[in-house]
Amino acid sequence: MKDFEEIKATKKIPKITAKKIFGIVIVLAVVAFIFTGLYTVNPEEVGVIQRFGKYIDTTQPGLHFKIPFGIDMLTKVKVKQVYKEEFGFRTVHAGVKTQYSSKSYNDEAIMLTGDLNIADVEWIVQYRIQDPVKFLFKVRNVQETLRDVSESVVRKFVGDRSVDEVIVLSRKEIADLAMVEMQEQLAKYETGIEIVTLNLQNVNPPEPVRPAFNNVNSAKQEKEKIINQAWENYNKVIPEARGKAKRIIVEAEGYAIERVNRANGDAQRFIDIYKSYKVSKNITKKRMYLETMQKILPKVEKTFIVDEDQSGILPLLNLDKGGK
Repeated sequence: MKDFEEIKATKKIPKITAKKIFGIVIVLAVVAFIFTGLYTVNPEEVGVIQRFGKYIDTTQPGLHFKIPFGIDMLTKVKVKQVYKEEFGFRTVHAGVKTQYSSKSYNDEAIMLTGDLNIADVEWIVQYRIQDPVKFLFKVRNVQETLRDVSESVVRKFVGDRSVDEVIVLSRKEIADLAMVEMQEQLAKYETGIEIVTLNLQNVNPPEPVRPAFNNVNSAKQEKEKIINQAWENYNKVIPEARGKAKRIIVEAEGYAIERVNRANGDAQRFIDIYKSYKVSKNITKKRMYLETMQKILPKVEKTFIVDEDQSGILPLLNLDKGGK
């Protein structure tokens, strides 16, 4: 006790006044005000503000202020990020060598087709949050609702088609139709979700019949290959034949025109000769005779001049050699 008194006498304990307490309270309030009132929204997000639990505003990327001390509550929603839901399979690790879960998801994938066959359908739905307010407040569990709607819609369109259409022929059509109807259903439920893509990732027959189905597909592909080769040959041969036929037709038309023109010329020449003959018969006969001789004599190898008053044939020089 004596020692304490001595210490107290030598060192005075500072007194905490009301002014200091007030200052400390003010500093703590300012710090709490700053840390609970200011907030930042990233470029890919929007901020949804609730006051006492009621929605009041949506803030865009940047620095903002809200009423602190828990009066205003902030929820950040990534509106530019694309989310993905997988059906019939699950990805364990994505990368160069993607790893998939070995667990069976047949309850999602096995479906009955329109021709009462079974198909193993795996698909992916990619979506983004279009309306953050509806996404947060209109539906209790948006992800579960999306999965239920997607499975219902895909089963509907698979059930309307044959197994060949589902597996080979109409996969893209089914995916497009399912995407449109799924978007309509989600908009009706006010989920605030926009579907980006719906892809049928893998569609196969069940495992026990898969080898037989693969053989059928191989036969169909071979059939298509043969048909394509036949069309290729057709496209090579037919145009060439058509070109030849057209050329023959053009040549025949040219020959016909030539023959007609020649016949018309011959007929006109005959008419002209006939007119000359009518005017002067003897001169025309002699002229025709001389013209005919001019055509015939050059083709004759030996030439003989016969006089009807002579008793024999008189050879005149060598008319068949040299100078004709």
